[in-house]
Amino acid sequence: MPKVQRFFLELKKNKKTSKHIFFPKNTKISLVAENDININKFFYRHVGKDHFWRDRLLWPDHKWKKYVNNKNLETGVMKINNNLVGFYEQEFHEEKNEMELIQMGILKEYQGKKLGSFLLKYIIHEIFRRNIERLWVHTCSLDHKYALNNYLSKGLKIFREEEIDFIL
Repeated sequence: MPKVQRFFLELKKNKKTSKHIFFPKNTKISLVAENDININKFFYRHVGKDHFWRDRLLWPDHKWKKYVNNKNLETGVMKINNNLVGFYEQEFHEEKNEMELIQMGILKEYQGKKLGSFLLKYIIHEIFRRNIERLWVHTCSLDHKYALNNYLSKGLKIFREEEIDFIL
């Protein structure tokens, strides 16, 4: 059975994490104003297809609706010239004043342009601008080949590693 390396990373609020963000030309990032399962389903399917994201592919619509209607879940969308480019999902854990970055990704046709790096900078900036104390995420060896390095280059630190079995 193949093995997968999973990494749990965190970033705690500090003075360095509140830099101004300069957007690439014609780029906009915004939170989805009205919960729409189709946005989340679209990105999960298209971003995740090369990285074995498959758990939610079997979800019926009522489960998607319950997920996106979680009052602590936010979905952000990146667009260039009004074209969908990337997304992120994050969940606020109020009791710990922390944000979990659940999913993040760039559509394949836009990869290789440093947009994932920009999107992560934006997410970090916005989280700490809201006085949230900690951001955490997990990634694994099945995710994009630069995912772990992207997190590390933005100051996130690994706080746990594990090796898990991967069922094909």
